[in-house]
Amino acid sequence: MSGAHNYINMFNLKGRKAIVTGGSRGIGKALAEALAAHGADVAIVVKSSLERAEKLAADLKASGTDSFAIQADVALEDDVQRMTDAVIERWGRIDILVNNAGIVLPAAAEDCALEDWRKTMSVNLDGVFLVSRAVGRQMITQKSGSIINIGSMSGRIVNWPFRHAAYNVSKAGVHMLTKALATEWAEHGIRVNALAPGYIMTELTDDVLREHPDVVNNHWAKGAVQNRIGTVEELAGATIYLASDASSFTTGEVITIDGGLTLR
Repeated sequence: MSGAHNYINMFNLKGRKAIVTGGSRGIGKALAEALAAHGADVAIVVKSSLERAEKLAADLKASGTDSFAIQADVALEDDVQRMTDAVIERWGRIDILVNNAGIVLPAAAEDCALEDWRKTMSVNLDGVFLVSRAVGRQMITQKSGSIINIGSMSGRIVNWPFRHAAYNVSKAGVHMLTKALATEWAEHGIRVNALAPGYIMTELTDDVLREHPDVVNNHWAKGAVQNRIGTVEELAGATIYLASDASSFTTGEVITIDGGLTLR
């Protein structure tokens, strides 16, 4: 019976302190809710949607965990350090980091402005590095921690028909950064993994569905062997696994969750 009890508690995050960047909507919101549901206290980091983040934090606190919102731009080193310091000041430690903040600026490669290329890299790749570095320093001091980067199947394939080379390259960079940090920080008891979601229904997907229903229904949904788009909730299980003791022997992995789209 004690063995069964231990298995149940493998996924328990009670008392652990988490940060979710880009946590006020879409994937980030769902993952923040999932972490809180398993007992974690969650800091929600946003660049602009502070009101939504504060509403989510209030909801999470009402459910019994501590939560607060922080406004910070993950592409700015000073903002990242201020955000990290605020979390440490409140809780004294950081156990879980979900690097979810990201942008996509579609453009054919020949038309992609250098400014848009650099902006994509600054948020999607530099941001993951800056936040991981700042939080990683605290985790090194603690000798423990789990970092979960949100990559993309676009880091593995050139998805179609929209053109966004910058996004694809940035997410491929996230995957390699995940492996590099996992290798460097294993000696400190830190695990670093990534999720590579496929097409997921979010506010952004809703916008595409309204403007290009054929793309969503015929290219995206039918491209997956499960013949559909995923939901944000379907990323929660893997996130809890990677955040918890259940994945104590898992590091440097990129877990693809795409309904089988990259199988063919």
